[in-house]
Amino acid sequence: MSFMSEFKEFAVKGNVVDLAVGVIIGAAFGKIVDSFVNDLVMPVIGRLVGGLDFTNFFIALKDIPPNVPMTLEAVRKAGIPVFAWGNFITVALNFAIVAFAIFLMVKQINRLRTPAVAPPPPEDVVLLREIRDSLKAR
Repeated sequence: MSFMSEFKEFAVKGNVVDLAVGVIIGAAFGKIVDSFVNDLVMPVIGRLVGGLDFTNFFIALKDIPPNVPMTLEAVRKAGIPVFAWGNFITVALNFAIVAFAIFLMVKQINRLRTPAVAPPPPEDVVLLREIRDSLKAR
């Protein structure tokens, strides 16, 4: 089997195509969840803990010059290494929400799937089984 025909067989298998579709939809879904977390969830959580924005919680690993604003973006632009633990909390919460949403989707899809019903056996097989069963009964 040549390399190209082997690759073609691999590429057109259903699993590869399903994986590609899943990755594309997952990327789009990730953007939606990012917006949900950053624009809806984190502001509410920040409000509940006193109006704080978690993304700007960090520990600078070098002295910050006085002319640099105390935001994560400005400190990173200034080239100062930071331990951005607030940003990590936001990303971890984002992951938890994505994982939970995917869990709910898979659960619903599995619930909607109907079990495959096997087709009835051919008539000759049914007749052979009846003959076998009647011979066993003697």
